[in-house]
Amino acid sequence: MPPAERRLLDGLAYLQAALGPLCFALLARRGSPYGRYAAPRPARSLPARAAWAVQELPSLAAPLLVGAASAAERLGRWPNRALLAMFTAHYAHRSLIFPFLIRGGKPTPLYACVLAFAFCTYNGYLQSRYLSQYAVYGDDWVTDPRFLIGFVLWLVGMLINIHSDYILRNLRKPGETGYKIPRGGLFEYVSAANYFGEVVEWCGYGLASWSVQGGAFALFTFCVLLSRARQHHQWYLEKFEDYPKSRKIMIPFLF
Repeated sequence: MPPAERRLLDGLAYLQAALGPLCFALLARRGSPYGRYAAPRPARSLPARAAWAVQELPSLAAPLLVGAASAAERLGRWPNRALLAMFTAHYAHRSLIFPFLIRGGKPTPLYACVLAFAFCTYNGYLQSRYLSQYAVYGDDWVTDPRFLIGFVLWLVGMLINIHSDYILRNLRKPGETGYKIPRGGLFEYVSAANYFGEVVEWCGYGLASWSVQGGAFALFTFCVLLSRARQHHQWYLEKFEDYPKSRKIMIPFLF
């Protein structure tokens, strides 16, 4: 019989997979509560930079803590190290670099930050403990096509995400206010190029890990970001009369 914690990790992964479509339906009905969609002056809020740094931090802290633990027996294997490093790299950027590149940014409602913090705690524990304690890979897994294709997708997705964020940050010149139509990169094809990059990134991670835990995270990410991408796309169409009608929502040429 598997250890109790392994059963817990499997249960948390299945729960995460089930929550993905549920969150999609909820967000499609009520919309996302932060950024341009937040109330003009939320009663309780955090500055955008502080909110991003705080809410993403648990998913950086968790792998660092398990990596430092002497009992992390599976981290003696290169596949486990590589997968945990992929997860950690994303959140190192999200919590230590991305927040300090934000220019302006609307305050984040406190409850939205708390929800994101809770998710990052949940998922940080789920991915880190599974990879450090229970994921079993042969040493040759790093040459398996599933790992190699997944790693390439993860890397390409992360680069698309970072480049798309760069485009969004530089839409306005110093002193300018208001919103503009994003141009360049994959924004020529979709309204939410940054979300497309993140979905590709985590789908690659899920493929490379070949696990329920990695797959559940990829599914949850896809559901949540697709809902927000639809909201963005509709907002652009209503805001700008000259918005390119050929642009898809999140997946180039398809949707």
